Amino acid sequence: MSRIQRRFAALKAEGRAGLVTFVTAGDPDLATAEALLARLPAAGADIIEWGMPFSDPMADGPAIQAAGLRALQAGTKLPAILAAVARFRKTDAETPIVLMGYYNPVFRYGVDRFCTDAVAAGVDGIIIVDLPPEESDELTPQARAAGLDFIRLTAPTSDDVRLPRVLASASGFIYHVAIAGITGTRSAEPADVATAIARLKRHTDLPVAVGFGIKTPDQAAAIARVADAAVVGSAIVDTIARHLDADGHAKPGLVDAVVAQVSALAAGVRAARKV
Repeated sequence: MSRIQRRFAALKAEGRAGLVTFVTAGDPDLATAEALLARLPAAGADIIEWGMPFSDPMADGPAIQAAGLRALQAGTKLPAILAAVARFRKTDAETPIVLMGYYNPVFRYGVDRFCTDAVAAGVDGIIIVDLPPEESDELTPQARAAGLDFIRLTAPTSDDVRLPRVLASASGFIYHVAIAGITGTRSAEPADVATAIARLKRHTDLPVAVGFGIKTPDQAAAIARVADAAVVGSAIVDTIARHLDADGHAKPGLVDAVVAQVSALAAGVRAARKV
């Protein structure tokens, strides 16, 4: 079993959903991002999505766009991101790491090289936002051959005709985008999410994680009652942004503030299914 499979199996055995946290690699600088990465598991993050910064993040809202720009301005590139994951693996062999981003940086790095180097560093899966099923042969076969889970995105607009095609090459888990639009905007209604998950479960046995618009422990708990995991990204990135000085550098306490936030989110998720 892969790390992702083991983690979801453990969550199922515990009778609870998981918390997936997203932060941008290199935001506001790689050292701070690494310090945060190291502390997220103990804070309650069951799976960590690390964003690969890109200059044209078309699916992301202002918060994650700004985080990506800060990371790029700090000089963050794929080799440094992979090296940071390798350092993380020296102290944490169990927490799944998923790289999330856009195809262009992977293409420029070299698809075969990226897949090989990512697995060697300890990456477990990838989410490529702008690579639809019709073009997935650009990356999916190489990723799966190397041992990377290829995590697919679904949306409220993914109907029963399209879903089989979207899910055909998926592994690890499904990331269901709860709202149509960009990250960090409105939140979905739990009832709508429950309906969407029921439809997805007719097409796949993979766990379903739900994200976009989850900001508070109560919102995370509401999603955790119906999904296999709740994904929180923009709210965490907003906390990082609030703890920067006028020059965009990390203030003392940034990592502690994010850890406290993730701990509260994790508490909400872990209590969601308790009577």
